[in-house]
Amino acid sequence: MQVLRSRGNIGVWVVAVLLVAASAFSDRGTVLAQDTTKETTATGNRVFFRGGAGGLTSDRAGELITDGHGAAGKNDGSFGYYIGGGTDLMVTRDLWGMMSGVAVVGEIGLEFKRWASANVANGDTALPPGPGGVTGVSNGGLSKVQLTMLTVSVAPKVKFRQGTDFQPWIIPAGLDFHVISPTSSQVNYLDIGVQFGGGAEFRVWKELWLGLDSRFHLASNQTNTVNNFWTAGIYGAIGF
Repeated sequence: MQVLRSRGNIGVWVVAVLLVAASAFSDRGTVLAQDTTKETTATGNRVFFRGGAGGLTSDRAGELITDGHGAAGKNDGSFGYYIGGGTDLMVTRDLWGMMSGVAVVGEIGLEFKRWASANVANGDTALPPGPGGVTGVSNGGLSKVQLTMLTVSVAPKVKFRQGTDFQPWIIPAGLDFHVISPTSSQVNYLDIGVQFGGGAEFRVWKELWLGLDSRFHLASNQTNTVNNFWTAGIYGAIGF
C-alpha cells in the first residue's frame, strides 16, 4: 500500500509539472503569436514607382529657346510620357476617429515628364543672312530641342476601404514645385501649382500592390509659359 501511495504521489507531481510546463509553453506561444502578428501587420506606408502618358494643355511653340520663335519650324508637341516615384506615409487610419475605414496618408513624390522634341532653331542657333539680307536659318544650324519638366510634390491622399485588398483614393489638393526645360524666353524655369487626382490600388500579394493613377496639375505659370498638364498611368507599390 505504501508503494502504491508513493507511486500515486509521483503521478500527481508529474501531472502537476506537465500542467505547469504546458501552461508556460502556451503563454510563450501566445507571446510569439502576438509578436508575429505585430511584425506582419500592415502599417499603410508605401514606396511606389509609376509611369504612363501625359500632356500639356498648351504647347510651347514660338518661344526663343524652344524653336527660335518658329524661325525654322515649330516645336509644338504637347503629348508625351512620365516616370516617377515616391512614398505614402500613414497619418491616420480612421480619419482621426471620425470615420472607420477612411485613411489619410501624406504623399511625397518626384516625377519627370518628356513632352516633345523637334529639330528646330533655338537661342543658340546661328542665324546667317539670307537672300536680300534677311536673317534666316540654314538646315545645318538646326538642333534637337527636347521639352521636359521635373515636378516635386507633397499631397494628402485620402484612401477608402482601409484594411481591404482594394483601396480607391483621391487627392483633394496637393502642392507642386516645377522645373521646366528649356527655360522660358525670359529665362525663367521655376513654377509652383496645385494638383488634383484619383485612383485605386489592389493587393497582389502580401504588401505588393498594383494601381491606376490619374492627375491634373494646375500651375501658376510664373515662367510666363502655360505649364498646366495631366497624367494617367499605372504604378506598383511595396508596403513597409
